[in-house]
Amino acid sequence: MRRNKQLSNADVQTRRFGLSMISPTIVVLLIMTAYPLLFTLFYSFTDYNLLRNLRQPAEFIALKNYTDLLTDPYFQQSIWNTVKFTILAVIFEMLIGFAVALFVNSLRRGQKAMRTLLLLPYLLPTVTVALSWRMMLSPNYGIVNQVLQTLGLPVFNWFSDIKTAFGMLVLIDVWQSAPFVFLLLYAALQSVPQSQYEAARIDGASRIKILFYVTIPNIKNSLALCALLRTIDSFRLFDKVNLLTGGGPANSTSTITQYLYNYGISSLDFGFGSAGAIVMTILVLILSSVYIKRAIQ
Repeated sequence: MRRNKQLSNADVQTRRFGLSMISPTIVVLLIMTAYPLLFTLFYSFTDYNLLRNLRQPAEFIALKNYTDLLTDPYFQQSIWNTVKFTILAVIFEMLIGFAVALFVNSLRRGQKAMRTLLLLPYLLPTVTVALSWRMMLSPNYGIVNQVLQTLGLPVFNWFSDIKTAFGMLVLIDVWQSAPFVFLLLYAALQSVPQSQYEAARIDGASRIKILFYVTIPNIKNSLALCALLRTIDSFRLFDKVNLLTGGGPANSTSTITQYLYNYGISSLDFGFGSAGAIVMTILVLILSSVYIKRAIQ
């Protein structure tokens, strides 16, 4: 009886010690996440403007910010641009990253050197990547247009032409982010049991069948995780758009984040911007729940 009591006291002390260790982290997370979320949710129902409300308090306007936001054709276009960008970027990043991971994993020599070289685009700061591509694609002195002109091909104003601006953003994001997918999938490929490959070869399975019946089933959770992370990251794209196009031309590259910056942050209309942030959060949660549900199944 005394022994059981001592064990229970030890368990209680262990739990208390664990809670005392994680409590600072919980407090920081609540301050850094829960408070800003509640703050944003509250002000999304007000007409809070930083300049106007320095002299008078913000007024409660219920759902007016949301109705104005959802009925704005520019916001609707921004949603479509964001969804389209996310779908295209994630598909290409997953395909390229997976193909490169399979290729590097199949190498007998030079895997370390290839890993280092392939990860360089992802390690570069986004600002550096955007400015470098803007220089290369400059209509005046960019190397891309100079090469096209030398070959007698038509040149473009890549970020100011409605036909090319959106595609260039997708290309740049794929170029920078595909190495991230490669890294995660390459690590997942390392954990696939070699015995399954040997058994499949003994049974006479082709490379395609080995890919679909051995490799992919073993790394499906990693594939789902990559797709989830890249979807969330692509959906909140801002820096490349802001640096390269600013949402133009003709709103053809404006994402949700760029729209909120142009019509909420820049004008200091934080009530309207908060409503947009809540809508964006809900959209991301919906997309994430779909991925997580499929991954669990």
